[in-house]
Amino acid sequence: MQLNHAQRELTLKIVYYGPGLSGKTTNLRKLHARARPDVRGRLLSVDTHDDRTLFFDLLPVFFSTSAGFKVKVKLFTVPGQVIHNATRRVVLQGTDAVVFIADSRRNASQENNAYWRNLQENMREMELDPAQVPVVIQFNKRDLPDSLTDAELADIQKKGTQPVVGSVAVRGEGVVETFHAVAQAAWRALENRAHLSRNVGLSEEEFLGQIFRQVDLSGTALEGRYGALPEGGASGSPS
Repeated sequence: MQLNHAQRELTLKIVYYGPGLSGKTTNLRKLHARARPDVRGRLLSVDTHDDRTLFFDLLPVFFSTSAGFKVKVKLFTVPGQVIHNATRRVVLQGTDAVVFIADSRRNASQENNAYWRNLQENMREMELDPAQVPVVIQFNKRDLPDSLTDAELADIQKKGTQPVVGSVAVRGEGVVETFHAVAQAAWRALENRAHLSRNVGLSEEEFLGQIFRQVDLSGTALEGRYGALPEGGASGSPS
């Protein structure tokens, strides 16, 4: 978190992490399509032949609080290829929360576990405490054969402390729910550490409401929770 009292700005960083082609860039693209144009920044991406992300994707979301602070939530992805481990470490620096994108297929469990260990190692390398940085796990590609069942995902949730969300990112399913879970986890971790509600006047309700009232929630589990999309927002579900 970066807090500039002089300019009354608060910046949060969320990183989407996981194996190559697991769906990190797809998540950001679907979020970008659902967010109001006036609260989202440009989605920056570099595509390569072996993995969509060469360096990172960046999607900023911004709003002003009732206390007069400008809040920016920056979403990054990291390249999944093994050779780009140094880049993954750099992008992780200073992150407030992580979304770990896993492949739901059973034959992907070994690679998922390898990248999970890689995440823990790179956190420590960048002086981040894996026990303190909140992580949300998204199991993507639930539409493919040999995917984990709902019951198996529930068992994974019971065994760990991280929220678990099922997803078919190419259809936009579970994408907004994942972002909501990680945004909520990030606020709560920062509240415990920096007392945002007292020092910045930013409650969890306002933080989440300011973000998700600017997002098209139709067809998601959050539909109706934050009211209608304001006039001028994205229309319909993204393709």
